[in-house]
Amino acid sequence: MHVTKIIRPYLLVALFLSVFATACVSAPVQEMSDARQALQAAEEVGADREATDRYDAAVDLLRRAEEALNRGDYNRAREQALAAKAAALAAREQAVNRAPNP
Repeated sequence: MHVTKIIRPYLLVALFLSVFATACVSAPVQEMSDARQALQAAEEVGADREATDRYDAAVDLLRRAEEALNRGDYNRAREQALAAKAAALAAREQAVNRAPNP
C-alpha cells in the first residue's frame, strides 16, 4: 500500500477540522450587526421610552459584547451580542404593545 493513500484521508480530516475550528472562533461580525439592527428597530418604535428596562439591558449587553470583541474574546462577544439582540427584540415588542392604537 502506498503511503500517500494512507496519509491523504488524514490530511483531509485535519484540513476540515482546522477550517471548522477557525469558523468557531472567528469574530462575531454578523451577531454584532444583528444586535445593532435590533436595537435600532427597538428605538424606532420608542422602546427607549416605552420599554426602558429591556432597552437599557440590550444597550448594556451590546456594550459588553463590544468590550469582549475588543479583548479578542469572541465566544463571550457572540454570547453577549445574541443576548443583546434578544433583549432589543423584547423591548421592541413591549413598546409596540404599549403604543396607542390609532
